[in-house]
Amino acid sequence: MLGTDKDCRPAERLPTLLSAARSAEQHGFASFWFPQVPGYLDAMSVLALAGQCTDRIELGTAIVPIQTRHPIAMAQQALTTRIACAGRFTLGIGASHHWIVDTQLGLSYDRPARQVRDYLEVLGAAFAGPGTVDVENETYRVHSPIDVTGAGPPLLLAALGPTMLRLAGEHTDGTILWMADERAVAEHVVPRISAAAAGRPAPRIVAGVPVALCSNGEVEQARARANQVLGHAELSPNYLRLLERGDATDVGDTMAAGDETAVLTRLRRYRDAGVTDLAARVIALGESPAARNESRRRTEEFLATVR
Repeated sequence: MLGTDKDCRPAERLPTLLSAARSAEQHGFASFWFPQVPGYLDAMSVLALAGQCTDRIELGTAIVPIQTRHPIAMAQQALTTRIACAGRFTLGIGASHHWIVDTQLGLSYDRPARQVRDYLEVLGAAFAGPGTVDVENETYRVHSPIDVTGAGPPLLLAALGPTMLRLAGEHTDGTILWMADERAVAEHVVPRISAAAAGRPAPRIVAGVPVALCSNGEVEQARARANQVLGHAELSPNYLRLLERGDATDVGDTMAAGDETAVLTRLRRYRDAGVTDLAARVIALGESPAARNESRRRTEEFLATVR
């Protein structure tokens, strides 16, 4: 799972991401995840291009906020991206957070779970195949043709609370998690989404986990770096409520850091908790861009050996 790269100049960001996707495939990773970050590159556009320079690896968004695209526009872009990726595209969506939707975009963040429910109804109809989407609910009134390709891509929902986990289990192929430690996964996420998915295929549970391969004496430094780069739980009540379900108090507490044995042990604990897919978010350590690049390279090469 990649995110923004502050060491990368704007003109270098897209080619760097495409190079990272090719490298991930060459190293044997199963999937490559990229989020829709405020003010950064468009996630589906990046993955559509990545689909042209890779052959096997799954390419997925983690995640695209639903408020930024009408569900028909989301369906059109997702279906087009699936074609560009030769069927290897997975769409991850979510309700985002009030500080993005309300504060940054000036849109309503009132009752996000209801909007997600209504959004999924439209998106599901659009993903059913070519034809006319006829859906009227509390949020949307849609009577629109859709004729891009066949059935839509696999759909995952960022689901942190009970209602969202129920929606994910009932209407999607699984969930994408962030800031969920092992106890939160085992005791909160897995039971709820599995119960909601009863009678459907077992839900996919993708967990974003920060990872840093370093000496065991550098673990606290790695956690502090993760909190600096990724920490914003205090801005997001959704994350704070999820943290209360486990033992972690911030994103640094969820990370796998240390030597090879320590990292592998932590990743296996996530697997044993019920995670089906580990999306590693590498935390690069070092005082200079060169040192951080080397740290990132070492961590990625180790992760490529993990099975």
